[in-house]
This record gives sequence, structure tokens and C-alpha cells, in this order.
Amino acid sequence: MENRINVTCSSMPSWEEYVEKIKVLWDNRWLSNRGVIHKEFEEKLKERMKVDYLSLFANGHVALEVAIDAMQFPKGSEVITTPYTHCSTTHSIVRNGSLIEKYINEKTVAIVATHVYGVLCDVEGIQKIADKHGLKVIYDAAHAFGVTKDGVDAANFGDIAMFSCHATKVFHTIEGGITVFRDPSVHEKLESLINFGFNGPEHVQYISTNARMNEYEAAMGVCNLRHFDEEVAKRKIASDRYDERLSGIKGIHMIAPQKGVTRNYAYYSVFFDGYKYNRNEIQENLSKHNIFARKYFYPIIPELECYQSMFQGIEMPVAKHASETVLALPMYADLTVEDVDRICDIILK
Repeated sequence: MENRINVTCSSMPSWEEYVEKIKVLWDNRWLSNRGVIHKEFEEKLKERMKVDYLSLFANGHVALEVAIDAMQFPKGSEVITTPYTHCSTTHSIVRNGSLIEKYINEKTVAIVATHVYGVLCDVEGIQKIADKHGLKVIYDAAHAFGVTKDGVDAANFGDIAMFSCHATKVFHTIEGGITVFRDPSVHEKLESLINFGFNGPEHVQYISTNARMNEYEAAMGVCNLRHFDEEVAKRKIASDRYDERLSGIKGIHMIAPQKGVTRNYAYYSVFFDGYKYNRNEIQENLSKHNIFARKYFYPIIPELECYQSMFQGIEMPVAKHASETVLALPMYADLTVEDVDRICDIILK
């Protein structure tokens, strides 16, 4: 059997580096609830992202869900979002009691947009629409850690930006999430919502949840942050090799680089549209060689069982076509050029 190649593989610091970082936990026995490593991690992230306010979470989904809760939108509000995203994005909206509509109307309060594969949305265009209609802008930036546009970190676009730090992401804390806010008053409420709604040792102001990041996750974040740029550089080598092998092939389409945007090479997603084999055939053939690619995102949100009754009759042809042709090929820092060649040989031959 050929060596297994997964679609992602977590980057990690050396064992010695991580153990050195968590030694303090054996001294202070403070393992959760905003310990010293948690606070250090927050400050290092603020410095890198050039932001004033951010909060750390147990995972990216709860980070987005709690952030939307903190905005205190009126009950029955409507939110514009995309069908081409992870179900987490839509769950975060629906579980907060908002509706999702196709058009902006008097009930619309926000646009929730997703930066996909490390590619940024049209942030200027979205902000222009939001300003015109008095809407908030919330970015599911799960894929966009470290991405900048014209030197500005993705954390600085919109009213809220949420970054996933799941183990499969280009930057991770084992499991975790980061939410960045512009409004300090929202940040104050958010810090309470992270911790069951407590706003003092004997006062619970909000009905909320436990969304805290623990010290071990924060320690992994501090260590991985030190190596983030070199990890991205390794991913670029693999991405460039894919470009070299797959560019110019009829029916194979890659996402073009964006002007002024620095990439994080989070994913390498290819659209097989008019190629001699369709996306499903490519995925199946790769799996026969112990190579595991992912249909990402598939299916689109309205086709998920939990949303089919909610979105009946709504046509979303662009998102549907993308979901039926896209395949995320393996991409991670330790993916070698030889691995990429093996993958491309199978696709092309």
C-alpha cells in the first residue's frame, strides 16, 4: 500500500518547545479560565493582527455563535449569508434566532460573509453595501488567519471577524477560535458570554455557555505563532508545484491570486469543470492510491437535511455548481514536492 496522504496534516512545534511552554502549569495548577498563557497568547495575537480587542474561544463555531449573540440583534432579524460555506456559519446564525433571506429589507441587520480557502471576500464592496443600508458586517474568517490585503490583516475588516484555530487549519491551537471586535462595549459583553454569562464572582448577567480556551490550547497557539511564517512558506512550495503541474490544463481551474493580498495557502482547491474526469471520479481515483481529497464545500447549505424544509424553492446555481466541481487537494506544510507530483500524476494520467 502506498503511503497515505490526507487532505490536511497539523503543523506542530517540537516536543521540547511545547513542554517548555507548559511547565508553568505544573507550578501554578491554573489550567483554564484565562491563565497566564492565555493572556500571553492574547497579547501576541493583538500585536500580530494590529487590533485592540479580541477574545479566545474553545472552538471557532462557538466563537461565531457567541459573537453574533453579543451583537444583540432584535428577535426576528434577518441576516444575509452565503450557501457556500461550512454548516457552522449557518448554524451560528439560526441558533441565535435570526432568519436568512435573499434580499435586504427593513428587517435585515447584518451580512455574514465567508473568506474561503484563504481567499478574501470583496471586503470593500461588502462594506459599501453595509454602509448604504446601515448593516453590520461579520466575517467567518476561519480560513483566513495571517492573510492581509494591502498590508491590513484580515482581522480588521468588518465589525466582527472570527478565525478558527482547529487542528486542520494553517494556524491552530489544537481546537480553538479567535473573535476580533471593533466595538469595546461588545467586547465587554463577549467576555461575559464566554464564561456562562458571569460578570462577577456572584453575578450571572446573561444566559450563556462555556466557551473558554484552556491553557494547553493557548500554549500550542503561542508556540505555533512563532513558526507561522515559516509554515506558510513551506505550504507555498507545495502550492507553487501544484500550479506548475495543473495550470493550463483544459477543464482544470484554480483560484487566481488576488491583487494586494498575501496568501496563507490554507487550502489548494481545484475546480474540475469540463475536464475529462469529473470531480467525483478524481476523488475516487485518488483514494484508490491512498490519497484523500475533500469535496469542500459540499453539499451547499440548503441541501443539508436540517435546512431543506427552510430553503425549499430557492435557486442558488453558482454555489451549487461550485460545490459539484470543487475538490480540495492535500495541502500542509510537510507535503513534499514529490507528494504533489504523485497526486498530479494521478489526476493527469
